[in-house]
Amino acid sequence: MKDNEPTVGTTIAESTPAWAPPKKPPAGAPNVVVIVLDDTGFSHLGCFGSDIDTPNIDRLAAGGLRYTNFHTTALCSPTRACLLSGRNHHSVGMRFISNVDTGFSNCRGVIAPSAAILPEVLRDAGYGTFAVGKWHLATLEDCSPAGPMDHWPLQRGFDRYYGFMGGATDQFSPELTIDNHPIDPPSHDGYHVSEDIVDQAIAMITAHQGSAPGNRFLSYVAFGATHSPHQAPKAFIDKYHGQYDEGWDVVRARWFENQKRMGIVPPGTTLAPRNPGVEPWDELPDANKALYVRMQEAFAGFLDHTDKQIGRLIDFLETIDVLDDTLIVLISDNGASQEGGKHGTLNELAYFNLMRTRVEDNLSRLDEIGGPNLYNNYPWGWSQTGNTPLRFYKQNTYEGGIRDPLIMHWPNGIRDAGGIRDQYHHVSDVMPTILDIVGVEPPETYRGVPQQPVEGTSLRYTFDSADTPTVKKTQYYEMLGHRAIWHNGWKAVTMHQRGEAFADDDWALYHTDVDFSECENLAEKEPEKLRELVDRWWVEAGKYNVLPLDDRNGAELMIIRRPGHEPPGDTQRFFPATPHLERSKTPDIRNRSFEIRARVTRQSGDAGVLVASGARTGGMTFFVQDDRLAFVYNHLGTMFEVIADEPLPAGEVDLILRYVKSGDHQGDAELRLETSAGAVSLARGPVETLPYRQTLYGTDIGKDAGPTVSERYAGPFAYEGKLHWVEYRLENDRDDLKKAAEVEFDNQLADQ
Repeated sequence: MKDNEPTVGTTIAESTPAWAPPKKPPAGAPNVVVIVLDDTGFSHLGCFGSDIDTPNIDRLAAGGLRYTNFHTTALCSPTRACLLSGRNHHSVGMRFISNVDTGFSNCRGVIAPSAAILPEVLRDAGYGTFAVGKWHLATLEDCSPAGPMDHWPLQRGFDRYYGFMGGATDQFSPELTIDNHPIDPPSHDGYHVSEDIVDQAIAMITAHQGSAPGNRFLSYVAFGATHSPHQAPKAFIDKYHGQYDEGWDVVRARWFENQKRMGIVPPGTTLAPRNPGVEPWDELPDANKALYVRMQEAFAGFLDHTDKQIGRLIDFLETIDVLDDTLIVLISDNGASQEGGKHGTLNELAYFNLMRTRVEDNLSRLDEIGGPNLYNNYPWGWSQTGNTPLRFYKQNTYEGGIRDPLIMHWPNGIRDAGGIRDQYHHVSDVMPTILDIVGVEPPETYRGVPQQPVEGTSLRYTFDSADTPTVKKTQYYEMLGHRAIWHNGWKAVTMHQRGEAFADDDWALYHTDVDFSECENLAEKEPEKLRELVDRWWVEAGKYNVLPLDDRNGAELMIIRRPGHEPPGDTQRFFPATPHLERSKTPDIRNRSFEIRARVTRQSGDAGVLVASGARTGGMTFFVQDDRLAFVYNHLGTMFEVIADEPLPAGEVDLILRYVKSGDHQGDAELRLETSAGAVSLARGPVETLPYRQTLYGTDIGKDAGPTVSERYAGPFAYEGKLHWVEYRLENDRDDLKKAAEVEFDNQLADQ
């Protein structure tokens, strides 16, 4: 009989109770806080060379360690999969972002159950586990109230969750989920999601420590910052007014000098040349300069504001006297983003629809940049500045895409406060480091599933010595067909051209131990070394499930549907209690005829939104105002409006929007009223629709929560009468988006 098994006799007097011992972390295990920034480049933090104010992050660096040779995967979901699983991203099924499941084991859009992640392991070791902010580790078509929720945070080891499930969200009015259910997007004055998620992190830790003082906790804090949209309170943006008027060439050179002075880059490092498409600042028209400067000011204010929230979290940990006994890990998930294009964008919905906007058209909106009505991202020149002194960007396997800041702060365990470490490491090494510090072994079996071996390497050995050679010898990379491999101080890398044979890729060779910024291509001088590394890449690819290689673009990957996960049928009915729907669960009205029918019982004067999909950046809304039925289609800020002249009657009626396609992405919208006496037409007008992505935001039934589609009303403008239901009826008069699949996003981006 085991010690923790009871003996059962006839009576209680003849029986002995027993209890399993409680789960407790090993003695000396610290609390763990993991902070993830998004699209923040190698040089963006003050302690990595920039002039953006990040005093609280700098405080962590001054009290801990900065790693200058730390690498990620070049994209968000794959990096987060590595971070939490301790394995390479192809190994666990996250080759690309979680929006995509290609049907191959290296790209399922979720982390495989055979790779138990950090909160699962630590919760089994007795930790409280909390996550706030960005998730983006569940296939988006599963991120609805219907699930399945197998890979939502609470099903992957977190006790509590508060945040947004997708890759990006409006910072002033985010699409939020609490635990396992969505909530209405907040939109009140003064709201910002970075502030909210830190409030929630503090509340979760407070409740945990209040109920079980001294128990260990893991808090995973994943900001939306600094992913687009670059949105922050206006005072933070205005703080940087005029600071970047000298332009990206001067600023990048200044940040590079800071890096050399601080020891972030070694002596002899070369500042990489401008990336293709980045023009010399002095040659730009004044109008372009004005636009680009304001975009960089918005980015700087966004990061500054985020730093303030991190400071609130640090101060809270200090106030409850756990800061010294808490391991804080801070990283960015990839290099600075190239997705703003050559000129930047005020509305990324235009980018996703392959629509160019002219610089001249954007100048009238300079003061709105960073505010709630735009979804802005900065141009390539500022993105490369954020990656100083490196080449290229997020998505690329050059250092600009994969070399990122890492800070570790743990006063009780790190003695070399303020130290800099240059050992080569990868994001898959973070989980093994945490488990090493906590004293917990990864399980061989978890929930009955045999576990893959942890592939990362603990970097705890670096805590006590800056001079200890790296124990990591090899790391491969692959993203969207771009490939690289690092081995013992040498790196081979190729920028794949979509549609070209992988065998024809042009590989470059760099001795990164002496060429920090990949400026001297040694491929011709060292052909044997290059061949050795390329051969080694194929070995690593076979070992870590990288194959098959796949260079399909985002448009092609996003329309892949898993069998059994096709969209609902041509008719879909929603009831008033329907929670906010993420955009992937919104009926697909692209390039087709459709009807929206709302059954209501109303009195004279009843007003409000029947259904709204999207936001100020683009979408559609169907509503009643001043007793008139109205439809507005927001085409990237151009409003197509159809509004009835005649007032609606009282009683039970069907209010109908009928859109009849007359050509690709254009047609006529008709408003109709149907009663027991029959149907009548109320108004009709032409409407031009967006070709590929209709919105950056989801759908609300009976209201318009968040940044409203139209300025004609203030949100949420909930319908005041009785709304019985809203029904979509879709017609199949389109070519099923074949054209969208044929679009080459990368080529369009290069032409901007």
